[in-house]
Amino acid sequence: MAESALAPDTGAPEPAPAREATAGPPAAEAGGILTVNLAAIEENWRALGRRVMPSECAAVVKADAYGLGLEQVGRHLWRAGCRTFFVADLAEARRLRAVAPDAAIYVLNGLIPNTAPAFAEIEARPVIGSMPELAEWDTFCRSQDWHGGAALHIDTGMNRLGISVDDAAALAPRIRADNHGITLLMSHFASSQSPAHPLNATQIAVFREARLLYRGIPSSLANSSGIFLGGPAHCDMVRPGVALYGVNPTPGKRNPMRPVIELQLRVLQVRAIPKGASVGYDGVWTARRATRIAVVAAGYADGLMRSASGTDEVPGAEAIVVGQRCPVIGRISMDLTAIDLGALPETVVRRGDLVTLIGGELDVDALADKSATVGYEVLTSLGRRYHRVYRG
Repeated sequence: MAESALAPDTGAPEPAPAREATAGPPAAEAGGILTVNLAAIEENWRALGRRVMPSECAAVVKADAYGLGLEQVGRHLWRAGCRTFFVADLAEARRLRAVAPDAAIYVLNGLIPNTAPAFAEIEARPVIGSMPELAEWDTFCRSQDWHGGAALHIDTGMNRLGISVDDAAALAPRIRADNHGITLLMSHFASSQSPAHPLNATQIAVFREARLLYRGIPSSLANSSGIFLGGPAHCDMVRPGVALYGVNPTPGKRNPMRPVIELQLRVLQVRAIPKGASVGYDGVWTARRATRIAVVAAGYADGLMRSASGTDEVPGAEAIVVGQRCPVIGRISMDLTAIDLGALPETVVRRGDLVTLIGGELDVDALADKSATVGYEVLTSLGRRYHRVYRG
C-alpha cells in the first residue's frame, strides 16, 4: 500500500468543468433536493492543508461522510490527492476501499473481537484503543506475518477510547523495539471548539510527552477545531471532519470554510390561516393575524429536528422563500413542516415550488442553532428521501 503524502498537492492542474451526479428518488417525486458541492469539500480540504503545512491533511469520512455520501466524497477527495482517511467501522472501510484503492484507511472504533482478518482482507488499519485490542492485534500480526499497520490511540483527557498515559509509557520501549505494526500515534481533543478551555493545553502537553516516548512514529492530535489551535496541535497529521463539510470549526468567529450543501423543500400546499387559529400538533403556534402558510414535504424523518419548531414563545428555524426569510411555525412532524409566508404576495408561492432551508444566508450552523444542537447532528441526520445532486 502506498504511503500517504505529507501534504495536499497544491500544484494540481485547474479542475475540469463542474459535472453533476444524482442519487435517491427522482427530483420530480422527491419532497426535497439536497445539493452537495464536492468541489467545495475539496477546496476546504486544500485550505486546511495549506494552513497546517508541512503536516499531512487527512480526511474523516465516517458516518457516511457526515451524511453526505461516503463513496461520492471519498472518491472525490482521493482523486484530489488525499491519501489518508478515517472511518468509524469496517463496513465503512470496505465501502471506502472500493473508491480509494491505495489509501491508508484508519478505523476509529478499533478492533472488535475476531475481526483482525477482515482488516487484513481490505488492508484497513485499526485504531487500537485498549490493551486487549493490542494483544489481539499483536497475536494476529505475528501468526499471519501481517504488516498492514495500525494506530495507537492514547487517551489524553477525553476519557472515552484510548489506552491510558501510564500504559502508553510502559509500552513505549517494547513498541519502539518491535514497532508492533504501529504506523500512527494519535489522541483526540475534548474541547478544541473552545480555544480558551484549559483542557486543550493539558492535552497538547500530555501528547507531546507521549510523542517523545514514541519518537519516529508519526502522530496526530488535531480534529477540525484543533487545527485552529495552532502549530503545537498539528503534529505530523491533522484529521478534519466536520470542517470539510462547511460547518464552522471556530464557533463565535467568521466561518473560514466554504458552504457545501443546499437543502430545498417541496411545497405541497399553500393555505390561508385565519387570525387566532393554531397550526400543527398540540397547537403550540397561534396566528396573531390572518396569514398564509406553505406546508412542505419534509419533517423529522428527513432530519428536521422537532426542536426547530416555532411556537408562540420561541421562534423556530427559518426558510428562504422567493428571497425572503420566513419562519417555520408549529410542531415539525414526521413528514411535514409549516412555514409562515406572512406578507408575501399570494401568487409568488405555488404548489410544487421549492423553498430553501439550508443555503445562502441560512447555513448548517444557523439551522443547528435553531435546533438546539450542532452542525454534526444536522448533517448526519439528513434523510434518504431527498433527491441528491452531487456537483463538481
